[in-house]
Amino acid sequence: MPLTVHGLPEILALGGRDLGHSGWKEVTQELIDAYAHVSGDHQWIHTDTARAAEGPYGRTIAHGYMVLSWGIPMFAELLQVTGVGRALNYGVDRVRYPAPVPVGSRVRLHATITGVREEARGGVRMTRAFTFEREGSPKPVCVAESLTYYVSA
Repeated sequence: MPLTVHGLPEILALGGRDLGHSGWKEVTQELIDAYAHVSGDHQWIHTDTARAAEGPYGRTIAHGYMVLSWGIPMFAELLQVTGVGRALNYGVDRVRYPAPVPVGSRVRLHATITGVREEARGGVRMTRAFTFEREGSPKPVCVAESLTYYVSA
């Protein structure tokens, strides 16, 4: 059950809050292929199962940007914001991919609100530490700093 906050004052109170983990998402070849189709990234390590079986990971691996794109829906499992006019994805900083995500893996998001501040032009900017974890792996598969801008209703 996600934490729900209402309006900018409650968003401002979230600084430093660890929101925990999302549910697990299985990485299937169908998802990888669909992402390859949409993104145009058909590199063999992602889409050629026969060649990838002979490659460094013994099977295909997920696109890093595909995993990163799961941040918003996974974050919605952890935090719901009501009472704002709109929420805008402001950007992503410091993205790294420390470990691969082989097909058949399960991935989840761990999120912490690392900062919340009022903006001079109105609204609030939230900075979130995203750590994507692969089940059974000691290393994260993606770490990023995600920024969202909330505007009052």
